[in-house]
Amino acid sequence: MTKRALISVSDKTGIVALANNLVDLGWEIISTGGTKASLDEAGVKSLAIEEVTGFPEMMDGRVKTLHPLVHGGLLGRRDLEDHMSAMAEHGIQPIDLVVVNLYPFKETLLAGGDYAEMVEKIDIGGPSMLRSAAKNHASVTVLTDPDDYALVLDELSKNGETSFETRQKLAGKVFRHTASYDALIASYLTEQLEVKETENLTLTYQLNQTMRYGENNHQSATFYESALPISYSIAQAKQLNGKALSFNNIRDADAAIKIARDFLEMPTVVALKHMNPCGIGQASTIGEAWDFAYEADPVSIFGGIIVLNREVDAETAQKMHEIFLEIIIAPSYSPEALEILTTKKKNMRILELDFSEAEASKKEAEVTGVLGGILVQEQDVIEEEPDSWEIPTAKKPTATEFEALKFAWKAVKFVKSNGIIVTNDHQTLGVGPGQTNRVASVKIALEQATEKGLDNAVLGSDAFFPFADNIEVIAEAGVKAIVQPGGSVRDDEVIAACDKHGIAMVFTGIRHFRH
Repeated sequence: MTKRALISVSDKTGIVALANNLVDLGWEIISTGGTKASLDEAGVKSLAIEEVTGFPEMMDGRVKTLHPLVHGGLLGRRDLEDHMSAMAEHGIQPIDLVVVNLYPFKETLLAGGDYAEMVEKIDIGGPSMLRSAAKNHASVTVLTDPDDYALVLDELSKNGETSFETRQKLAGKVFRHTASYDALIASYLTEQLEVKETENLTLTYQLNQTMRYGENNHQSATFYESALPISYSIAQAKQLNGKALSFNNIRDADAAIKIARDFLEMPTVVALKHMNPCGIGQASTIGEAWDFAYEADPVSIFGGIIVLNREVDAETAQKMHEIFLEIIIAPSYSPEALEILTTKKKNMRILELDFSEAEASKKEAEVTGVLGGILVQEQDVIEEEPDSWEIPTAKKPTATEFEALKFAWKAVKFVKSNGIIVTNDHQTLGVGPGQTNRVASVKIALEQATEKGLDNAVLGSDAFFPFADNIEVIAEAGVKAIVQPGGSVRDDEVIAACDKHGIAMVFTGIRHFRH
């Protein structure tokens, strides 16, 4: 019996060549709508789907392949006599190869399609054929990716059929493809309805990079990016120089660009090491901002991740070129700057990132894996309102101190808890991250800051001070203004300690834990 292939594709890449080769191998082609038109134009003989089903395509193409003569030909098991008898009784001919890719739902969404357009781009017949063929992969070969056409043609040419292993692999690929397709549709409709907590969570990501190893070199790892790309993301950054990013590079770079996103109003440089900022500098020029970030911690910045939120000029590039940096990220680089940075720095990763979509990136949910499940939350991107902050102490911050407190509060949000930061109004001076008690974090931050001098310095804490002992340590160092959320049962003791030492303290009412 002549082998039959059903071809119905939105993406016509390589389809004429595939069909031509199948005809040369003695196959009969069944095709639909636009696919048949393409084959006819190329002179490839094919049967229209209505010639098989006896029914015309109808309802604007919504109904054309949902028919027993199609699905019976796909699902009928060739190894079961009763299946083959039923097919013979009802005039159902086997279909041995299905080539289908789906309506461009994702592409239409990215192009800004309205609701009516999106609904029309929900493919029904395509996934049904793919799933039927994939279920019966013991006998049916199924293709949804043009990259696989050559493999199948090669096997058909050499052996007259595909191997079970190939059919099995292609079937698995189909179910991943249709699952991803359905996940996008589910996500779109969920968003349209503004449903916050769904009974099932469907997420889909696409392969971006196979990594040499994970967090440690004995761990395997893979980088997947959102199926709907986020412009302001490491996944979409353009790499201009250097080796491929490692697992830790990606995590650190992601943390760094999240910090930079909160400092867009002025030229700012963020230096990050092991998921914590080691220097943030803000100034009227990007070169001066680099100086502040570097001076904040010239030891920790070595081998760090650097994000600059303005174009990198030659002068700034020369300063950065003088030390070892792992990654530099910026919206653009002057030609002279790029030449300086790449000279004798073949391995340094240089990335170009679209900062214009930084605000839009705040909408993406944060997903954290745990054993047996995941946690999903909004990003910590709450709009702060400094004018509403409470000042419970007798001493009020000066105008200069208040600007520094605002800077510190922005910065401390990105320090691992228990997180403490010491800053002035344009530069971090000391960072105390991730200690198991807050006093230890305070001491680390103050020790770093004291080396640079505490003129106009203020201190920020990501969560409330549970005891007044923190204030005693801060007072001894000479810091005169503090910003923290407040909310401790011992707030009165903390306030009293500040009043005792003449320290101004601001309560923001918002906590910024970062685990």
